[in-house]
Amino acid sequence: MQHEIYSQTTSSAVDAGLRSYMQKVYNFMAGGLCITALAAWLVVNTSLINLFFNITPQSVSLSGFGWLAFLAPLVMVFAFNWVVRTGTSGQVQLLFWSYAALMGISLTPVFLLYTQSSLVRVFLITAGAFGGLSLYGYTTKRDLTGFGSFLYMGLIGLIIAMIVNIFLKSSGLDWALSIIGVGIFSGLTAYDSQKIRQIYTSTDDREIVTKKALTGALSLYLDFINLFLYLLRFLGDRR
Repeated sequence: MQHEIYSQTTSSAVDAGLRSYMQKVYNFMAGGLCITALAAWLVVNTSLINLFFNITPQSVSLSGFGWLAFLAPLVMVFAFNWVVRTGTSGQVQLLFWSYAALMGISLTPVFLLYTQSSLVRVFLITAGAFGGLSLYGYTTKRDLTGFGSFLYMGLIGLIIAMIVNIFLKSSGLDWALSIIGVGIFSGLTAYDSQKIRQIYTSTDDREIVTKKALTGALSLYLDFINLFLYLLRFLGDRR
């Protein structure tokens, strides 16, 4: 009898801790998306745009600062795991918010290319799809580990094909890659949601929990951003 009471108490504590942890993951992710949108809006609607872009009636190109803002997120993604291992949760959080802001700057051309109404529409569609996929990954009893490995191999292939298409400039291949991109990041959303849940341990202290939550938030943030960008290719209205 005492053993059953102890088991029930332990299970309840784990469930409460897991809910708190997952809530923290999604809060960090949502905060990152808000910072990204705010950074892009500020650049588009203020004189900051002249700092990062060279704009003429015929074209928009990156300035020196623009190239730095564009390349910095790539470097920061690789640095993120190192900071998680060696830094404090506060340092990891600072890196996460900085990454989200720089990503907003690098996404500014998207805000210039597509109409505001279509950006909002596609964002809401992405949010709905993301929510459903993440919920599936969180609740399913099916092990998605093998599926995730397949998706990451597909992602590498997608990146290589996109680089090749820069030279081929094939609209048909670009359309096909966009469809594949939607499929890959839809699957990764479910896979990452399950993985984030699985790495939770009730014995972790607050510092470790925060670091795990930020790591998970970055994965879901990237899934959301990429899913949004690929859907925008189909559903967005250009200016």
